[in-house]
Amino acid sequence: MRLITAFLSLFLCSLTVQAEEVSYSESEMLDRPLMERYILDELKSLRQNQQDLERRMIVEITDRELAVADKSLNYANVTVTYFFYIIAGVASLIAFVGWQSLREIKQNTKEMADKRLDKIAHEYEDKFVELERDLKRKTRIISENNREIEIINEVHNLWLRAQSMQTPEQRIDIYDEILVIRPGDLEALTYKADAAMEIREYNWALSICNRVLEVDDTNGPALYQRACAYSRLGIEEQAIEDLERAIDASPSVRDLINDEPDLELLHGNKRFDQLLQTTSEH
Repeated sequence: MRLITAFLSLFLCSLTVQAEEVSYSESEMLDRPLMERYILDELKSLRQNQQDLERRMIVEITDRELAVADKSLNYANVTVTYFFYIIAGVASLIAFVGWQSLREIKQNTKEMADKRLDKIAHEYEDKFVELERDLKRKTRIISENNREIEIINEVHNLWLRAQSMQTPEQRIDIYDEILVIRPGDLEALTYKADAAMEIREYNWALSICNRVLEVDDTNGPALYQRACAYSRLGIEEQAIEDLERAIDASPSVRDLINDEPDLELLHGNKRFDQLLQTTSEH
């Protein structure tokens, strides 16, 4: 866990240095998901290792439980056998002195041994049924986890494809594929809104951002994209309000406001200029 925390800290530091060296206007906004996918890939690898470890532990625990059950049943069988012999010997001694016949002692001992064996057999049968049920449950969990890993790999490949696409329309098609696999994926919706902004579909981008904010009203990227859409549509006050909320939710948004082309129409607005001044002071 400490290793993961250190890795994330170093990665965030590198992001900060790159953000300071390259202005937003010179960098592609969608370059960042590739870095985020890199982290996701690392987390996925850790999750796969965890699943493999869990699978090995389940197999080892099952083998040990079966071995213990086998030894216990063998021990019970040997114990009953010795018990039978002891009773038989005592019965023989009693019959010898005239209390009961050896035949009656043998019959009683056999009945007693059969009852004891039946009881032990039923107990271990119940344990095996419970063990089988537990193994089926764990097998189902492993299958579900494997399916989830397959989905993560598929989504990861789609994100990589999206990074290589040259036009917003192509990226939108890939984001739609991701949404088919993961309906309601907020990140895919947010980047789809950004691509819609690139093709000047401002109302469409606004609608997509509203979908995201209905689920998570503190989503910083969605608030920022909606502010840009409002700005392009001439709704200045709502755009500035969304910018303020976006900064509260994601302070890194401050670095994007100054050079954002979609916010050019807000320059000259008193509230926006004050927001820019506050951003510069920070």
